[in-house]
This record gives sequence, structure tokens and C-alpha cells, in this order.
Amino acid sequence: MPKVQLNVPAPDFALPNFKGETVHLSDFRGKSNVLLVFNRGFV
Repeated sequence: MPKVQLNVPAPDFALPNFKGETVHLSDFRGKSNVLLVFNRGFV
């Protein structure tokens, strides 16, 4: 896996949102900020 670098755009990827809909990082291109939260599953 490549290292993360400053001032370099992140590669596009897709993940399901809480509704099960697929969301692409590129859907937010041009927005000021994007916050990703990866929650661990609770057992």
C-alpha cells in the first residue's frame, strides 16, 4: 500500500454509507472538507 503524502489528492474509492448506498470519494470533489470515520463494529 502506498504511503500517504501531504498535498497529494487521495485516490478515489467507494464505500457504503449508513443507508447501504455506495458513495465515492469523488462525489465530494470541490467541497471544502471531507471527514471519514471508520467505526469498529460492536459485538
